[in-house]
Amino acid sequence: MIVWLNGAVLPDPAAAGLSALDHGLTTGDGVFETLKLVNGRPFAVTKHLQRLVRSATGLGLPAPDVAEVEDAIATVVKADPDIAFGRLRITYTGGVSPLSSDRGTTGPTLIVASQAIKPPPPSSAIVTVPWVRNERSAVAGLKTTSYAENVRALAYAKERGASEAIFANTVGNLCEGTGSNIFCVYDGELVTPTLESGALAGVTRGLVIAWFGAVERDVPLAKLAEADEIFLTSTTRDVQAIHRADDRDLATPGEVTAAVAKVFAERSAEDIDP
Repeated sequence: MIVWLNGAVLPDPAAAGLSALDHGLTTGDGVFETLKLVNGRPFAVTKHLQRLVRSATGLGLPAPDVAEVEDAIATVVKADPDIAFGRLRITYTGGVSPLSSDRGTTGPTLIVASQAIKPPPPSSAIVTVPWVRNERSAVAGLKTTSYAENVRALAYAKERGASEAIFANTVGNLCEGTGSNIFCVYDGELVTPTLESGALAGVTRGLVIAWFGAVERDVPLAKLAEADEIFLTSTTRDVQAIHRADDRDLATPGEVTAAVAKVFAERSAEDIDP
């Protein structure tokens, strides 16, 4: 693992000099992005940095210096260029602050870190959870570090043999996973929840819509049980088929899922920064 913190690569990532008063630690006041690393190259940097800025300003943080973040990414990648498959995470927090919800005045903290990981399996299982996403929340649609509900939901799913938890929103419509977007196929039509449902505007989600096409509409959670095919999208999953949704088995990969995965693999291989 390589970690860059506020201007320098740390000699020992386990001994990072992050303040105990950092607002990202004490209140979850921060935003982040996770990029896929393929053969030492980060994918879709521009789109991820655009969303980082949107999330930061949406949370009321000053806009990050994109040039500084790009330099940090380049430094981290150069320090460990041999990662065949991995993740690169950008974390941007409110910085040193009082032990309260008030922000301090010292300015944000910026961290960029990389880590090799195993590629995900071609298919997986999902479980719906008894908690909901609040589509009217102040942080709806922002990729914040306030991830405790995702941690709880993912643990719930893993206890039931699944790799991802799926949320409905407050009005009972399908929303998203803890770190993924969801797509369903009904009679050959590819459908994904609207962003108004509270779902994050995933980078991979957007590329699937642009490269393959999908209908964005509200889907009642109960309709998940009627989907002919289901797949998830995320930075490291790309397009991942779902072979079990709650207690229902699905044949994988379905025809539409396989076609989407093929298009995504081809187009992403052609352009590292689409």
